[in-house]
Amino acid sequence: TFLDFQKKPKIFYKFAKELSCGVIQHLAEIDKLIKKFVDNWKFNRIAKVDLSILRLAIYELLYCKDIPPIVSVNEAIDLTKTFSGKDSKRFVNGVLDKIISILNRPLRIGT
Repeated sequence: TFLDFQKKPKIFYKFAKELSCGVIQHLAEIDKLIKKFVDNWKFNRIAKVDLSILRLAIYELLYCKDIPPIVSVNEAIDLTKTFSGKDSKRFVNGVLDKIISILNRPLRIGT
């Protein structure tokens, strides 16, 4: 219903909707990965903004094969710089680096 109240046509928000619906659809799997790769940190203590950024980036890493992993990580880091605390960048980057290590695809397109 959020999109029903936006000024731009729904097609403008198509990609954002795909991402958010994808995260929700795969939330259990994504959260399982986060729990596996956070060191010395309880899942329920992760800042909600950082958790949301991680979930979005991990969804992109796992399911958006047309987005190079390095782009997803860089965008996640940029989001933490804008919306989260000063130490969040290192935390989010650390978790995503561990997840990238288990991916079976190049970090950049054409490599």
